Order: sequence, then structure tokens, then C-alpha cells
Amino acid sequence: MAKSKRSNSGDGAALDMTPMIDVVFQLIIFFVVTMRQEDILSHLDAMAPAGQTNANPQEQLELITIDIYNPKKQAGEGFLFNKRAVRYEQLDREIERAARNSKTSTVMFRCTKDSPHSLLIKALDLCAKHGMTNLAIFTI
Repeated sequence: MAKSKRSNSGDGAALDMTPMIDVVFQLIIFFVVTMRQEDILSHLDAMAPAGQTNANPQEQLELITIDIYNPKKQAGEGFLFNKRAVRYEQLDREIERAARNSKTSTVMFRCTKDSPHSLLIKALDLCAKHGMTNLAIFTI
């Protein structure tokens, strides 16, 4: 006896996804509409920065720029304080004056790629001498 093979034509039971998608969207809409804002905010773990009570709102922190360049290629000793050519002694006085106003002012050093490192070290030593701590160094 020979067994007859049944041919599977693929016309089996098909599952229609449309009602399932409709139910999922209705559940999403239901949960969004019934959610309270307090529930969302109570579960957020965001730390807000504490306000400073002793900060003076009148105090404006200035940005001090010190450009350091190669004195062999340009005239001067290699320092520009706020875009003004200065000698080392003048730079010391200017940083001292700025430190008297606010030690938290940002001092931005902009060095050219061929500027001597010794000039940058001298300027950084002056800032340390006068207590300036917010320092940034850039290469231009």
C-alpha cells in the first residue's frame, strides 16, 4: 500500500494582526490619559543645583585672555593681556589687579603653535601666585 502525500498549499489558518494592534493603541491611550503628572515627577531622580545664598548678583565675572606668542616672530615679549601687548612685569600687575577684583574670574590662555612653553609656564606661575584658579588653555 502506498501512502498518499498530502500537499501543503500554505492556505492554513492566518492570524489577523489588525485587532491586536487596535487593542495595543487603546491601552496606550488609556494609560497616557489616566496618568497623573505627580506620578511622573515623583519618580524622577533629578538633583537641582543649590542656590548660593552669599553670592553677589551685582558681581560680574570677567573673562581674562592672555595670548602667548613667539617673540622671535613678532615684536614684544610674547604676552598679550586682553589683546594689549604687555611686558612680564605689567602682566604680573594686571593679574594681581584682576585677582583683587575676583579670584574666580576665568583666565583663558591662548597659545600659538610655535609659542615657547616657558612663557606659558611663567604666566601660569603668576596666576598661581595671585590665587587665580579658573584657568583654560587653548592652542590657536
